[in-house]
Amino acid sequence: MAQCNTCGNDYWLAFEVKTITGDTYTFDSFECAINKLAPRCEHCESRIIGHGVEVAGRFFCGAHCAREGDSGLGSQIRDTVGAHPG
Repeated sequence: MAQCNTCGNDYWLAFEVKTITGDTYTFDSFECAINKLAPRCEHCESRIIGHGVEVAGRFFCGAHCAREGDSGLGSQIRDTVGAHPG
């Protein structure tokens, strides 16, 4: 069995995630993996588990938070999911 790097649970169905930097982590659930590895939005601090938005090296959960950030970055960013054409 393997011990989760986030919660410490020793679980027979644990899995490993290897990052691009070569670090390897063991998790017992996707929830623990997200908690350990997913970046936080720099505006609302929610975990970014989708594509998110990167503006000038800063990460946001979506266009709204990129626009609302304190630096004014992302003023031209628009979410396109569900946008009406035209």
